[in-house]
Amino acid sequence: MSKNTSDQKVLVFDFGAQYGQLIARRVRDLHVYSEIVPCDITADEVREMAPSAIILSGGPASVNAEDAPRVDPAVFELGVPVLGFCYGHQITAVTLGGTVFHPEVGEYGPAELHVAGGELFEGTPASQTVWMSHFDAVQDVPEGFTVVASTDVCPVAAMENAEKKIYTTQFHPEVKHTECGQQILKNFLFGICGLEENWSMDNLVETMTDEFREKVGEDRVILALSGGVDSSVVAALGARAIGKQMTCVFINHGLLRKGEPEQVEEVFTKQFDVDFVHVHAEDRYAELLAGVTEPEEKRRIIGTQFWKEFFAVAQQLETDGKPVKYLAQGTIYPDIIESGARKTGGKASTIKSHHNLIPFPEGVSFDLIEPLDHFFKDEVRALGLALGLPAHIVYRQPFPGPGLAIRVMGAVDPEKVAIVRASDAILREEIKNAHLDADIHQYFTVLTGVRSVGVMGDERTYDYTVALRAVTTDDFMTADWARIPYDVVRIISARIVNEVKHVNRVVLDVTTKPPASIEWE
Repeated sequence: MSKNTSDQKVLVFDFGAQYGQLIARRVRDLHVYSEIVPCDITADEVREMAPSAIILSGGPASVNAEDAPRVDPAVFELGVPVLGFCYGHQITAVTLGGTVFHPEVGEYGPAELHVAGGELFEGTPASQTVWMSHFDAVQDVPEGFTVVASTDVCPVAAMENAEKKIYTTQFHPEVKHTECGQQILKNFLFGICGLEENWSMDNLVETMTDEFREKVGEDRVILALSGGVDSSVVAALGARAIGKQMTCVFINHGLLRKGEPEQVEEVFTKQFDVDFVHVHAEDRYAELLAGVTEPEEKRRIIGTQFWKEFFAVAQQLETDGKPVKYLAQGTIYPDIIESGARKTGGKASTIKSHHNLIPFPEGVSFDLIEPLDHFFKDEVRALGLALGLPAHIVYRQPFPGPGLAIRVMGAVDPEKVAIVRASDAILREEIKNAHLDADIHQYFTVLTGVRSVGVMGDERTYDYTVALRAVTTDDFMTADWARIPYDVVRIISARIVNEVKHVNRVVLDVTTKPPASIEWE
């Protein structure tokens, strides 16, 4: 369990909700420390942790199922204020003597909430939009509880026992679709619990540094450093905690953007005190990728070779026959929840597999350290700045693991990679010059593989077409094409055809996601 530098602590009981960590994050947004714990934690364990408040998350199960996750009833007798959402609302009801039934109609998405009163809704309108996601519903509230809100479908959308300081809602205050959700959280944390806004990212840095150092002890740690924000933050944290006990392995496959290998080496050899290994594998990758045109085959080759290079370094680091004990990874919370909530007792529904969570090959054994697995991307960026990482790494754009290989349509060779690298550098430079870099969330160039006739000087050319891809998005699940001003597009196009050899045409990708993906391969 985490050591908190503040006397205040909110425990989030995780029943396997897709939004479980989002609750903890919303609490941290209000400058109150929070951490997530398994839903089957005992009341004695909770008492020992001395929380200021408890929040019960949602979950995918039905409370009436035989194998449904339960909560220790004694938790409600600790005298600690409790707030429950969705499944947390229902499990509170059945645990304390109420009933939950399966109505004929479920409720998914936005709903109109009718508020009848209650401390939780202080300062919010009598009618407000909330986000629902349920089929089961509370039918009879436990003794001592009052119904304080309802919808046309859900008669008990919120209930409270003000004497025991237990408050629950069927809807999700933690999601932004609930218009007064943050105010409801404020009412609970500050109005009901009497907490103060006294937690910051600096507190987190100290806590995480101590935890990292305590876990590792005198052992060695190895980290695959890509130069992306997640692995870079772990590297910076490890450097702060254990210094040269950590080895950062940077595998250069020759498919990175202009200047990136040099930037990564500069930061992690001069700014941070870690053992840095730069593996120059450019020639090996070029040989393996020669003639390969299928996108998934490119990804497979690059990923397989990456681990071969990485584990070769790990073996070289053995001292006196003692292997490196820990592998540090930049796994963040969305990676965990999309892969089935490995750290929430396997209670969350699996959405998709993720590369950081694939089991190791037979015979390869490390203990994992994943210090970022409770945090979202923007929190990781804030942590990186607090650790002293430069802004150009913290705000580095998303970049695929296979690198520029999947921005070259068809077969990859050094000449084509050079075209993409040079054109991409021009695009990024001009977007920055136009002060658009904060407004466009991802932008890059693609070598389309299409060749066309052109005229340069007085000569006929037959050269490549480069596509510009730029998108705006909140979550990268959906995206719109960015409306780059035509004057800026004109400058980018002119520079690319004038400065990048073997390019005579530039086109602009104006497709949303869906139907297209952001990357072309």
